[in-house]
Amino acid sequence: MLNLTSASTPTTSTQSFAAFVNAARGRGEIVVQPRMGFSDPEQMRDGLLATRRARAVSVGTLTLDSYTRVRDYASAARALADGAPLNGYPILSHLQQVTRGLLDSVRGPDFPVQVRHGSAEPYEIIRALSVLGLDATEGGPISYCLPYGRVPLRDAVRNWARSCELLSEQRETGAEPHLESFGGCLLGQLCPPSLLIAVSVLEAMFFRQHGLRSVSLSYAQQTNADQDAEALAVLGALAGHYLPDLDWHLVLYTYMGVYPTTRAGALRLLCDSAELAVRGGAARLIVKTSAESVRIPTVAENVEALELAGAVAAACTRSRPAAPPPDTGLLAEAGALIEAVLELDDDLGAAMLRAVERGYLDVPYCLHPDNPGRTRSLIGPDGRLGWADTGSLPISGRAAHVGRARAGSTDLLMALSYVKNRYDQAADLPESVLAGAAADTVRRGDPAAVGRAGRTVRTIRTLGKADH
Repeated sequence: MLNLTSASTPTTSTQSFAAFVNAARGRGEIVVQPRMGFSDPEQMRDGLLATRRARAVSVGTLTLDSYTRVRDYASAARALADGAPLNGYPILSHLQQVTRGLLDSVRGPDFPVQVRHGSAEPYEIIRALSVLGLDATEGGPISYCLPYGRVPLRDAVRNWARSCELLSEQRETGAEPHLESFGGCLLGQLCPPSLLIAVSVLEAMFFRQHGLRSVSLSYAQQTNADQDAEALAVLGALAGHYLPDLDWHLVLYTYMGVYPTTRAGALRLLCDSAELAVRGGAARLIVKTSAESVRIPTVAENVEALELAGAVAAACTRSRPAAPPPDTGLLAEAGALIEAVLELDDDLGAAMLRAVERGYLDVPYCLHPDNPGRTRSLIGPDGRLGWADTGSLPISGRAAHVGRARAGSTDLLMALSYVKNRYDQAADLPESVLAGAAADTVRRGDPAAVGRAGRTVRTIRTLGKADH
């Protein structure tokens, strides 16, 4: 029986992305991180500086644009030449000296920067960030292929193997490169936790097989806090079991699906994700802002999210530790998925390819040509996410939550907006959470931060009442 309260023992000693996260974890602090990317170097630098100055334990993000993600470098270069804004930073289209200038006096041991890209074929991106001395990125052969486009999975696996090996060469310079699996997110919503856990663990094992020694495993907040807490505990237990020789930590994503449209609802969801991160033992939290449902957030909105999440996490850390979540069968379900894949081939890339071909890994509602497409999910009366149809998943008799009827189009549309509707219609934030967050900000002693937190708390209260 695996221990659901297990955790990794940090082994990274160099001044790297992972070392920063491990140091914060050692102090009992959660690292908060934005999903920020701008095509203009000055704006991107301003965003990183604002993130660094935020009243929270934060790391920077350099999120790349969609053209770079799909290797359409000509279109990215043309947009820059025309002065057209992009939805991220085109790292391969800007001159190296431009990006070096952007990072100069911003990135350092006390403020590492992670490159986020979304590419199924990231080799050129990995080469570019390595030349710039950046040592942290994320993705994976399944998680950045099946949900994101039509690149054949076999090509993605091959490219990711080369990319991992290239990234691992940074150790020759004294760095300890870090790679985060996006496996805990996949399509962002409506994927039952066992599959998110299994893909995250399998991708981390793939990273290790291709030379990485420092990894993180992701999980995206879903529809039920108790189920999510159990999922994070299971993810930690399985990481400890399958990756005992690696430095690893857990990263939680604030809800990645259809987001609340009210400011109060969006901020309430963010606060709940911060509480979940503490409860589930995550070392890092990827935040979302109050503007997620309508547009790309501003730098100020990202900073607000970082500071609010950091304050709530700090308040929850000081409270009495939550009891370990009960075992509802999620550990056995996720473990069965992982073991079934590992039995297919000693090479993790080949094993994952065969697993997808056989339907052992099958993402609900994913339209990629290589995805089997036989599974379906549903949200139960208690808000837990389960299987409406397990397809060929090797969990017969093990699935923790299985529906009795196939979900139809109406059920799917309702499920897609489940979280949005619940938070937009919810009552005010609990007074205990508001008081704890505000008290933490006061203890920091910075008048500006106290003012911002106070305004945020008052705004949430006011908007929460006005929304009804």
